[in-house]
Amino acid sequence: MNDSQPPCPSMLDGHFFSKEPLMSQDNYVFSPPTPTALPIDAETSSFPVRRVYCVGRNYAAHAVEMGHDPDKEPPFFFQKNPDNINLSDSFSLPSHSQDVHHEIELVVAIGKGGRNIALEEAMSHVYGYAVGLDMTLRDLQSQAKKMGRPWEIGKAFEKSAPCTPIVKKDGVDVESGAIWLKVNGELKQEGDLNQLLWKVPEVIVHLSALFELAPGDIIMTGTPAGVGPVQKGDRLHGHIDGVGDLELSVV
Repeated sequence: MNDSQPPCPSMLDGHFFSKEPLMSQDNYVFSPPTPTALPIDAETSSFPVRRVYCVGRNYAAHAVEMGHDPDKEPPFFFQKNPDNINLSDSFSLPSHSQDVHHEIELVVAIGKGGRNIALEEAMSHVYGYAVGLDMTLRDLQSQAKKMGRPWEIGKAFEKSAPCTPIVKKDGVDVESGAIWLKVNGELKQEGDLNQLLWKVPEVIVHLSALFELAPGDIIMTGTPAGVGPVQKGDRLHGHIDGVGDLELSVV
């Protein structure tokens, strides 16, 4: 072999690998962004977020108020982006929407990944829970639906996922418990986790059949009825029994 030639790749277990060292971070054309991470309640460590999955129409009453059949149907999913997570105490109204809605949700944090997870194993993949808001640009979402287009523009916008720190799952019961949201002290959304059409283990089963879950994934599990618009100056207070409270101002 000519020493001037680049080394040939070798083969291990049917996969080629190079003898050259992997590219270091110093070789990136710019510095990689800092990963989004959620604080963990009562700990100094944090939970790095890989993906944000959202479950659509997972409460019957909300399905009705959005004009859909409340009968249980296979769950459907969409995604927000990890950097849509908002850990501040404020939410900025986007200037390109005139109808921004609140949607209070239980957030499930995945600590162990897998594909085609069995129902009886699903809860072993959960790390903990948080309270989240799936803020939605309802006018842009509705326009996209009418045109038969994806409605990511109405969901995955900047800072559209306010979220609390994660509480570890030990001792937290998400089979039932109050979930509600108040706007300026007035109750707007109210439900119980036992009203979820697809319970947390079932959501994990369905989602893992479509995507390979990994540590760092979070799942926003759907919102109860009562979604509605927010205005600048509003004060939002969301609560889930055993999980926590989320309070922020609309600016």
